[in-house]
Order: sequence, then structure tokens, then C-alpha cells
Amino acid sequence: MRPTMQDVEKRLRKVENDLAELKAALAPDTKQPWYRQIAGTFANDPVYREIVRLGRLIRQGKLKS
Repeated sequence: MRPTMQDVEKRLRKVENDLAELKAALAPDTKQPWYRQIAGTFANDPVYREIVRLGRLIRQGKLKS
């Protein structure tokens, strides 16, 4: 049995509503700037701490890049 145009329109409305819900759920929180959203991501990360340390030494001229 072929779907009627009303069936297709109903299904399309459902897909559009579902898509809108997904977009809303995945949208970034625009209440805060991006840098506030990721603040603390590298807390207590020894690799990141080493990157920061080496970068500081390079900027101070104590280590060549």
C-alpha cells in the first residue's frame, strides 16, 4: 500500500520536530563564552602541565624550540 500525501506530511513533520529537538540538545551553551565552557579541562593533567612548563622555558629563552 502506498502512503498517502497526508501520511508523508505527517512523517515529515515528525522528522522535522525530532531534528529540531536534536539541534537544541546539541547546541552549545551560549550563556557562557567558549573559554569559560572549557575552563578546567586540563586540570591535573601532567602532559598539559609539561607543555606549559616547556612553553614558559622557550619564552624565557632558557630552551630552544
